Amino acid sequence: MSVPELDYSNVIADVLGPNGIEASRLDGDLAERFGAAHEAVLARRSSGDMGFFDLPADQATATTVQDLADGFGQWFENVVVLGIGGSSLGGITLRDALLGPGWNERDDESRSFFPRLYVLENPDPDTARGLLNRLDVRRTLFNVISKSGTTAETMALYLVIRGRLLEVVDEDKVHGHFIFTTDPERGVLRSLAARDGVPTLSIPPNVGGRFSVLSPVGLFPAAITGTPVAELLLGARRVLDRCTTSELRQNPAGLLATLLHALDTEHGRSIHVLMPYADRLRSLTLWFQQLWAESLGKLKGDESVGPTPLPAVGATDQHAQVQLFMEGPHDKAVVFLSTEPAEDVSIPALHPDIDALKYLGGATLGSLLDAERRAPTEALRRRGRPSMTLHLGQVTPSSLGGLLMLLQVATVYAGSLYGVDPLDQPGVELGKVLTYGLMGRTGYEPPEFPDPDPRWRV
Repeated sequence: MSVPELDYSNVIADVLGPNGIEASRLDGDLAERFGAAHEAVLARRSSGDMGFFDLPADQATATTVQDLADGFGQWFENVVVLGIGGSSLGGITLRDALLGPGWNERDDESRSFFPRLYVLENPDPDTARGLLNRLDVRRTLFNVISKSGTTAETMALYLVIRGRLLEVVDEDKVHGHFIFTTDPERGVLRSLAARDGVPTLSIPPNVGGRFSVLSPVGLFPAAITGTPVAELLLGARRVLDRCTTSELRQNPAGLLATLLHALDTEHGRSIHVLMPYADRLRSLTLWFQQLWAESLGKLKGDESVGPTPLPAVGATDQHAQVQLFMEGPHDKAVVFLSTEPAEDVSIPALHPDIDALKYLGGATLGSLLDAERRAPTEALRRRGRPSMTLHLGQVTPSSLGGLLMLLQVATVYAGSLYGVDPLDQPGVELGKVLTYGLMGRTGYEPPEFPDPDPRWRV
């Protein structure tokens, strides 16, 4: 399978019943609605706002990333990414999806001598101390990712690590343990890099954090652990070829956005579940959660709009959340994600005399997992509860690059359909300002909080 394919049968009324969407609307009002959204996205892209569309074709940056990764990868046993939100989730997604479980626990030979890859995103002292106590920082490269260089969480971790390095290496050698991914011209990290001679990679100014996975933000951690970034970008380009048409029925990203928007605004399906059937895609659901939530949860005048993304992983969550999906409130639309294993595992026929076990003998774990995916799809349909399925095939750099691009394009289409700006995040700014004040940053007043009322504490 060259690109992900979207099966939306189970949201169409002919299949789902009265809770579904009439098929004729795909050539009627929904097509018109999407056409307007498509034109709005094209206009924003033409204005230079949506730089993520251009990343798959940026061969010069890909070459720079690959060259730096090839050089650094020969010198370090470990790479630690320092970033949060859009600066971390994409890299984690690529690592977990493409390197698979247990990458950091493998020996050097089974990793083909590529470095281990860790991510420090939350300034939790237990996590930071635990990782730094396990690693030999003298054999570790730290990739600091912040466009502004003022991200409190990231820069606090940078200071901690710089302090740790100063304890064990000469001061003039400390800069050799860092690479900064930041704004191409301005910001704290750019200034530090110029002063100390730290190598840098640039985040395009028109690419926001949650849309940066195919920029150096995600590409460098992937490249330094052996992922061919050219294949990631090729997969993304192939999807773009399909997802830039104004024909709704021919545009999988447009269909995903339009149908989920209609299910939310017309049928009350405001919770959108992404449920891959592969452990290695668990991190993808968290990346999508930020992408969908931060892009679409907005104030529209005096009205609060936007769906709520909900991560799930099959088959694990069939034993945790599917009960809610089946019999709970009618407020969810599920997007299943099917994959194929690169190498399946046979199930031995060891207990032919036990009916509860013998049916498994001779099958494979992959066939069981796929049956586990197909079963709730049909069960939900029978309950009149909508779902779609994205078919990915095997998880490869190309297929994953295509999926990431599809979900990003769907997000900006959805932003237009909801009538909000999918590129901003004003709702997080007040929290940042209050944090700066609490920590004593120059120019920020310490905030006043109401005194705790003992009546409301037990």
